Amino acid sequence: MADVKSQEKADRLKAALKENLKRRKAQARGRQAARASGTEGGSSSVSTERDKPSD
Repeated sequence: MADVKSQEKADRLKAALKENLKRRKAQARGRQAARASGTEGGSSSVSTERDKPSD
C-alpha cells in the first residue's frame, strides 16, 4: 500500500515538474522574443524576481 502511495506521489511530482519546465521555457522564449524585437522594458527585473522559488 505504501509503495502505491509513493508511486502516485512521484507521478504527481513528475507531472508538476514537467508543467513547470514547460511554463518556464515559454516565459524564456517570450523574453527572448521581446529582447529581439527591442521592446525590452523595465518589467524584466520584476518578472525574474517572481520566478525565484519562495523557499
